[in-house]
Amino acid sequence: MEWLIAAGATFAVIAPVELPDKTFVATLVLATRYRPLPVFLGVAAAFVVHVALAVLAGSLLALLPPQPVQLAAAALFAAGAVILFRSARRADDAERDQEREYARRAAGAEATNGGWRAFATSFVLLFTAEWGDLSQLLIAGLVASGQPPTAVFVGALAATVGVAAAAILLGRWILRRVRLTAVRYLAAGVCAVLAAVLLVTALV
Repeated sequence: MEWLIAAGATFAVIAPVELPDKTFVATLVLATRYRPLPVFLGVAAAFVVHVALAVLAGSLLALLPPQPVQLAAAALFAAGAVILFRSARRADDAERDQEREYARRAAGAEATNGGWRAFATSFVLLFTAEWGDLSQLLIAGLVASGQPPTAVFVGALAATVGVAAAAILLGRWILRRVRLTAVRYLAAGVCAVLAAVLLVTALV
C-alpha cells in the first residue's frame, strides 16, 4: 500500500507540472508531422532515460545525512512552487511561443511517414528539451527525500508518458478547453505543500 501511495503521489506531483510544459507542446507538434505511434514511442523512450537518470541522482543523494537532504528537497520544491506560480500568468502565451519554436525545430527534418525517422526525431527533440527540466529535478527530490525509488520511477513515468499520450490524442482539444494558467497554479500549490511537509519532517 505504501508503494502505491508513493507512486500515486509522484504521479500527482509530476503530471500537472508536465501538462503546461514544453513536453506537451513538443509532442503535439511532432504528432502533426509524423505518424502518432512512432512519435509516442520516441517520446516514451526519452522519458524512460530521463526518469531513470533522475531516480538514480535522487538515490545517490539519499545516501547523504537525511536532515540536510530533506531540507534541500524542501528548498527545491519551494523553488519549484515559486517558478510555477510566477510563470502561471503567462502560461498560455508561452504555450503559443513554444509551439512555434518546436514547429521550427521539427521542420529541420523532412516530414515523412518513416517510422524510424519519426522515432529518432521525437526521441532527440524530447531528450534535449527535458534535460535539467523542473520535473526531472522534482523526481530526484522525491527519491532523495525518502520515497521508494521504484515507486517514484513508475509514478513519474506514468505521468510523463500519460501527458505525451494526451498531447497526441487530445492535444488541440485540451488546449482549447483547459487553461494552462490554472494547471500551473495547481502544480505550484502541490509543490508548496510538499515543501512544507518536507520542511516539517526535517525539523521535527
